[in-house]
Amino acid sequence: MTAQPPLTLRPPTTSTPLPQPPSFTPPTPTWLSGTWHVTHSTLPMWKSKRNVSITYTPLPSTSSSSLPQINDLVHYQTLSSQKVKSVEGIDTASPNSKGGEWDWRGKKWLKIASSHWEVLGWGDLPATEEGKGGEGEGNQWVVTYFAKTLFTPAGIDVYSRRKEGVGEGVLGKIREELGGSGDEAVRKLAGEIFEVVRD
Repeated sequence: MTAQPPLTLRPPTTSTPLPQPPSFTPPTPTWLSGTWHVTHSTLPMWKSKRNVSITYTPLPSTSSSSLPQINDLVHYQTLSSQKVKSVEGIDTASPNSKGGEWDWRGKKWLKIASSHWEVLGWGDLPATEEGKGGEGEGNQWVVTYFAKTLFTPAGIDVYSRRKEGVGEGVLGKIREELGGSGDEAVRKLAGEIFEVVRD
């Protein structure tokens, strides 16, 4: 897929009725598919976790009128245990959205749990601009916003295809975009971003 233009982030559609940038094109389920590493976040639940990854798998359509769905599988470890735990759910494209917005519903005993998340920005990075030192075959990044639920506050995650994350330059641009958002809640969250432990 063609790389995105210079890094820009849109405001959350659920937070305030701010105008959405006309240049924003949401990533397709195919582009999102595969494993992502959560390298930075504002969500308190990740402060006590490490090696957090999310694997998206597009699901076959059940009918021509059905909304796109992707399987959402999270793996993580606690800071003090080697055991890998998982949480699995289904993401369904939000009705009446212009793309990049998903409604999550847990599987099995988590079926009563639900949440809404959306992509604020995404892109492809050539090898010269990603990782530490610009080595490798490039990287991809996503910034996601999670709406407040009964159990969790609103928050932001930064994903990277590579476990080491994006370079400091890209991360700095992401922080700058969040800090300059027209949405007051996002500006506040920009100051709460922490690095998720990875080893």
